[in-house]
Amino acid sequence: MSSPFHVTDVNFEETIKSNKLVFIDFWATWCGPCRALAPTIAEIAQEYHGKVLIGKLDVDGNSATAEKFQVFSIPTMILFKDGQEVERLVGLCIKTSITATIEKHLQ
Repeated sequence: MSSPFHVTDVNFEETIKSNKLVFIDFWATWCGPCRALAPTIAEIAQEYHGKVLIGKLDVDGNSATAEKFQVFSIPTMILFKDGQEVERLVGLCIKTSITATIEKHLQ
């Protein structure tokens, strides 16, 4: 998928369990830093197409998952490997920080 995958409370568990590496951006439409980060997430989705599933989860419409993973500040980005959280980034991060986090787990 060359654009970010839409993750919801309904498809979350299946998404992280059926893909080896999943990077999810927890965001909201009213969040300025989230909107600023969106183009970067879209670029990363294109660059890592076929290697990592890049997803976005709107915390307003999917609060159960946000609460389960204790996402209290947005944007929060969580990297899951084999269904387990392995990395977490909070706040507006530069692209190189995000890609470095992903690259550590590609092997």
